[in-house]
Amino acid sequence: MSGHATFDLPEFPWDRLTPLGDKARAHPGGIVDLSIGTPVDPVPEIIQKALASASDSPGYPPTAGIPAVQKAMRDWSIKNLHAPDDVGVLPSIGSKEMVTLLPFLLRAKRVLYPDIAYPSYHVGAVMAGAEAIPVAEDPKSWPAADFAWINSPSNPTGALMSDQAMLEAIAWARANDAYLVSDECYLELGWEETPRSVLSFKEAAEAKVIALHSLSKRSNLAGYRAGFAVGNPSVISELLEIRKHVGMMMPGPVQVAMIAALADSDHVSAQRAIYLRRRSELHRGLTAAGFTIHNSVAGLYLWATRDEECWKSAEWLAGHGILVAPGDFYGVRGKNFVRAALTATDERIDAAVARLTATA
Repeated sequence: MSGHATFDLPEFPWDRLTPLGDKARAHPGGIVDLSIGTPVDPVPEIIQKALASASDSPGYPPTAGIPAVQKAMRDWSIKNLHAPDDVGVLPSIGSKEMVTLLPFLLRAKRVLYPDIAYPSYHVGAVMAGAEAIPVAEDPKSWPAADFAWINSPSNPTGALMSDQAMLEAIAWARANDAYLVSDECYLELGWEETPRSVLSFKEAAEAKVIALHSLSKRSNLAGYRAGFAVGNPSVISELLEIRKHVGMMMPGPVQVAMIAALADSDHVSAQRAIYLRRRSELHRGLTAAGFTIHNSVAGLYLWATRDEECWKSAEWLAGHGILVAPGDFYGVRGKNFVRAALTATDERIDAAVARLTATA
């Protein structure tokens, strides 16, 4: 098929889980699916009502967001991220869309990403035709490039980047005149430590730094596809101009729902409490079954190991009806780990814990 561009994309990781999923579903007590971080709790009523109130939405929504959603994103970012008052904001169709397309939209040539990371960073670089380079957390070791990802809290590990490492990443971006993009989708889910946005550092204002945020996890809005980018106004403006040409617009009713979600912190606190309870229980169950939890001080996952090959651990768990993500989905450093999501109902988490503790 000469003349047609092709992408040398890896196999979609979760397709490889089909045999283990079948094995877990065969358990007499049913499957406990902890393999993907998809929310299972209800959308808060205040957000549902906002969406319904805007359902008569016949016109094209603005790519930049209606003025009220721009104000909501900016106010939230100033209050919660300690971003500067003139910070740029832009709604996105969920955060994965932005993660995967950013290297292409910004015409990146060399993309750095964490060596243990969400697979979409690598995929986005490949789709942009850029060189994809996994790097260690220490930015002093990073090679020259025009684009770099940081991710804190980390998916999959739940680890946080140190303040020093963030400052060094910003310094690297300035020295290389590079884009630095911080994936902060789990920022409001700190457990043992409090996550910090890259935008809270005054030095970020002097570099091409933006942060990506999502309402999928903190507000159970994965089905709404509601995310946003925030940061350097010139970078946000650059993205806006490109996205206007492509027609990448968040639906109008979702913009209204986003305003309600960002204005209300009570539902976020309530959801945090739900996840904290699930985290504590699952931590107890995995530990009883001989797993050690590493670095999972924040985020929506437990990064666990029994010092054995990840697929062996995943196979053992599937035999108990529990489906997890093998750690090699996230890079070679994950080869002895599995990732277990907190996004299952209380009943399913309790079922998993009962099975795990029975093996002790």
